[in-house]
Amino acid sequence: MDSLDLSRWQFGITTVYHFIFVPITIGLSALVAGLQTAWVRTGKEHYLRATKFWGKLFLINFAIGVVTGIVQEFQFGMNWSNYSRFVGDIFGAPLAIEGLLAFFLESTFLGLWIFGWDKLPKRLHLATIWLASLGTMLSAYFILAANSWMQHPVGWTMGDGRAELTSIGAVLTNSTTLVTVPHTLTACFLTAGALLLAVSAWHLRKGHQEEVFRPSLRLGAWVVLIAGLGVLITGDLQARVMTEQQPMKMAAAEALYENTESASFSVFTIGSLDGRQEVWSVRIPSLLSFMATGTPAGEVEGINDLQDQYQQTYGEGDYTPIVPVTYWSFRLMIGFGGLAMLVALAALWFNRGERRARSRWLWIAGIGTVAMPLLANSFGWIFTEMGRQPWTVFGLFKTADSGSPSVSTTEAATGLIVLTVLYGVLAVIEVGLFLKYAGAGAPEIPADPGDEAEDRPLAFAY
Repeated sequence: MDSLDLSRWQFGITTVYHFIFVPITIGLSALVAGLQTAWVRTGKEHYLRATKFWGKLFLINFAIGVVTGIVQEFQFGMNWSNYSRFVGDIFGAPLAIEGLLAFFLESTFLGLWIFGWDKLPKRLHLATIWLASLGTMLSAYFILAANSWMQHPVGWTMGDGRAELTSIGAVLTNSTTLVTVPHTLTACFLTAGALLLAVSAWHLRKGHQEEVFRPSLRLGAWVVLIAGLGVLITGDLQARVMTEQQPMKMAAAEALYENTESASFSVFTIGSLDGRQEVWSVRIPSLLSFMATGTPAGEVEGINDLQDQYQQTYGEGDYTPIVPVTYWSFRLMIGFGGLAMLVALAALWFNRGERRARSRWLWIAGIGTVAMPLLANSFGWIFTEMGRQPWTVFGLFKTADSGSPSVSTTEAATGLIVLTVLYGVLAVIEVGLFLKYAGAGAPEIPADPGDEAEDRPLAFAY
């Protein structure tokens, strides 16, 4: 491997790792705000206990997410200096807005929420967690706007050998952004709902605190189902935009090699070793055409035809992404998300009314639900980024030209090893804290409301 390959591995590992925490933070912040709203409106104690329990897990996740996110910014300058120099005028704008506006919004009001218990009026304190939740969503919007520009560059012009921003409005309202943001946010709620379902299932299986975790399990399951439907709908819209803007990515996602009308959806395909021909497959008739074009009879362009087109447009070269990676990451994304929805549906059915699920395997499946959206999210990002190759910015700047010439193979390898080990240590810390405080259960609320020791959401840190 050369320094470019090592830098790609480093960025891939750190990005996928960081994105484990992002969807939990975004989705769980809103669910905690909803639970606190229920407590403020009804005065029921189990809502307050649930708020503090899930709020504690949210804070642990938020802290690790911030630490792992900082590394992302530095990598652009260290490992991708050519990329930063070429597109920094555009790519840096939404990231700067995210840092100066959205992150400060969420961190400021999250601080007020943490230390405002028993100090702020109930409704004002409630407003702080809602504003913090809004900040997390705005952060997602601006970061996704930057990434969407890499998928579909708009609002720019070429000047002095680099891309220059001509319209920040065009960047922030990019058609890719407008379909990517709702798809990502619904996936965040699916992830947070799965966390509620999984932790609640663990406690209920042991007979712990049913007054808190039975409502939490139902809430989590309903969120998974509703958000899952949102992911399917927004994913369909995103697929059509992607087919229009990056047809090679869709062709690779389906292992479709030739232009095809009424194209079938590939459930499973085996291709030739060079990735140019299909050998055997299982397909659903006309489904791919409907997904890509909105009509069962629509034509979907194939890999080989697009390769010829791109060579005519961009010059000689291989413009085909790694088909097996793109193909399988797309299916695993859909598969794990769908599996989480099935488990959520089963959890609601077997725990309806006063019933309680008896099957040991159902409880195990419920506990395992937490991993399903996380895997779906990870494979979704792998598909999004690997399917765009060989481009860093589609049609404009290639990955091969984006690295840092001054970074040697030894330096890149050192960075990769150090960050991988560091992130492994952080994973141990994160899992340890999660298991400890998730296993401890919801806190008891003291009879004396002035007892601060038990009424602080960060009491575990002292």
